[in-house]
Amino acid sequence: MQIWLLLVFFIGYFFIATEHRWGVDKAAVALVLGMVSWMIIAAFGGDFHASLEHAVIEIAEILFFLLGAMTIVGIIDAHDGFSIITDRIATKKVSTLLIIICIIAFFLSALLDNLTTTIVMIVLIRKLIQEEKLRFIFAGMVVVAANAGGAWSPIGDVTTTMLWIGGQLPDVLPFVKSIFIPSVINVLLPLFWFLRKLKGQKIEALPTKNQDSFQEKKDQQLVLIIGLIGLLLVPVIKEIFHLPPFVGMLMGLGGIWIMIEIIHRKKSEDVRKSLRAQQVLSQIDTPSILFFLGILMAVSALSYAGILQSFAEQLTGWFNGSTVGITSTIGVLSAIVDNVPLVAAAQGMYPIGTEDFAPNGFFWEMLAFTSGTGGSILIIGSAAGVAAMGMEKISFQRYFKHFSLPVMLGYFAGVLAFWILS
Repeated sequence: MQIWLLLVFFIGYFFIATEHRWGVDKAAVALVLGMVSWMIIAAFGGDFHASLEHAVIEIAEILFFLLGAMTIVGIIDAHDGFSIITDRIATKKVSTLLIIICIIAFFLSALLDNLTTTIVMIVLIRKLIQEEKLRFIFAGMVVVAANAGGAWSPIGDVTTTMLWIGGQLPDVLPFVKSIFIPSVINVLLPLFWFLRKLKGQKIEALPTKNQDSFQEKKDQQLVLIIGLIGLLLVPVIKEIFHLPPFVGMLMGLGGIWIMIEIIHRKKSEDVRKSLRAQQVLSQIDTPSILFFLGILMAVSALSYAGILQSFAEQLTGWFNGSTVGITSTIGVLSAIVDNVPLVAAAQGMYPIGTEDFAPNGFFWEMLAFTSGTGGSILIIGSAAGVAAMGMEKISFQRYFKHFSLPVMLGYFAGVLAFWILS
């Protein structure tokens, strides 16, 4: 059974990694991979139903959380709420603009998520910069900053959300304190690398502010504030009521949904239709959600079969039990394959509660940092990178040539900083 599961897993991953070559959406491959994995388990018999039900419940919590977060962000964007931020950028110095963009991406990713932040920021830099070569550098740094920003927030990256929901990082404040400074260092090294190259350059002309929006300014501000409050209240609700995070997220979605229905109730039907939550829900990136579903189902099958536990023993043996070695390797591997299955695998490999893997312990905090930032080393290593790759037509080779070295230096500098501070 284990051989068949591994064979199917590697074949599926090959087609996922080479999606652009075959023209088959990775979500479709992931769904087939996840379902076939459990069909193989069923074919060999055994009492697997309880394990399957448990896996489905854990995965559903993550998917409901993502669905709520993506919809709230979509509602804010539909109301041009992010233009309140972008319209305030008014510098002509390229280096200063790059610093501003990285700061916004870093903190916005912690509030939203790295994928959404990357999409929003690339739309922004398209408005600010016309030169393709310059925009490439900005897009690459947005990926680095968004991934680093998402690493220190429980709602900033799918992997940190998984560790938070899974009980590996239940206490938010200690987790944020441990990872924040290494995440900053992870961005600073590649940022200084490119600031040196861009020194003295200026933007010829700044874009005019958005005058075409039919949104009233007060509606933009209200939707942005309510949406961000809804996102920020998620960890608070979890801590107070000890409920899964998706409960707070869906409550926030319901709240902003009710609010926009009220503020637009007297407007024309055409305006209401374009701004209602139903319209936003129809535009949600459903393939990404289904991709996570398929991948997590496949990983849960590997965990049930004991494959992940065997790999954990091998990895621990290779590094003689060194937490830094294990987590750093997982981070580098996340640049080659998606960090979601790697973290899911680690959750299955290492049991919570033992001395070395205690909740909010060194291992889980460092894993959150390395898995969140290691994906920036290659353009295909994170959802944010894949989004930038598609939007800006960035090739794998071009990113590797210009970004992989400075990003890797930043990654290992962050690992060193985490080790020293801990």
